[in-house]
Amino acid sequence: MTDQHDAAGPAALSGTFALGGDLPIHRLGFGAMRIVGEGVWGPPRDRDEALAVLRRAVELGVTFIDTADSYGPQISEQLIREALHPYPADLVIGTKAGFVRTGPGLWHRLGRPEYLRQQVEMSLRTLGLERIDLFQLHRIDPEVPLADQLGELADLRAEGKIGHIGLSEVSVDELSAARAIAPIASVQNQYAPSFRDSEDVLEQCEKDGIAFLPWAPVDRGMLAGPDSPLAAMAAERGVTPVQLALAWLLHRSPVMVPIPGTSRVAHLEENVAAAALRLSEEETERIGSHLS
Repeated sequence: MTDQHDAAGPAALSGTFALGGDLPIHRLGFGAMRIVGEGVWGPPRDRDEALAVLRRAVELGVTFIDTADSYGPQISEQLIREALHPYPADLVIGTKAGFVRTGPGLWHRLGRPEYLRQQVEMSLRTLGLERIDLFQLHRIDPEVPLADQLGELADLRAEGKIGHIGLSEVSVDELSAARAIAPIASVQNQYAPSFRDSEDVLEQCEKDGIAFLPWAPVDRGMLAGPDSPLAAMAAERGVTPVQLALAWLLHRSPVMVPIPGTSRVAHLEENVAAAALRLSEEETERIGSHLS
């Protein structure tokens, strides 16, 4: 007899979160930044592998993919469409705008309303969607009033081109200011067991039922590999350090939606296997204190 979680794929074991209150997603998602070239610029080194990663993610039960117009630029969105369109009915794609790229590793904030509208239209076309379920302001542009930036996204939401609005790299005060302008469904800040500067933002998201998407969930690879500070504890459990870190995040809060990224199928399968890992309170405390 097949368990319903097995039928849905192992990512289902991470649990479910209702994004924006009406879009159920499995809490272990996939971040599509690393499927493009070096410096998040240009095509992937191995295009076939990048496409295979996206298809395998869906096979494993991932129902939330996070991307951005700036990944490539546009290339991540193009690959998602090539690999997965027509999309499974339960797949939610979140994308972002607000960063302009001028070369590998170069990022510049741009939040002018006309630019954000243009990028929403471009992402709709590139992804082959009639509506983007989650559209995130990649960064708040300090040169443009926040009401103008989010007001434009709210207008696009009213037009049916955006389902929900999200933010990235914001403080508690910025989140509060944003919510006075438009409903906010998600916050994407850097967060990992070893990097918890946004603890107060996470707690606010938990209080208000807002999805918290931790980017760099294994601290830019610092928690991976044989030299990881989690290596000894992982060996005790017979898992990898990455799996231990992701399991800790899933345990940390019911609004946590980790989005680990990779360009390799083997790494993807390792990441998704973390959904089945359960930690005791003692283990969770031990990891948290060890990395604090």
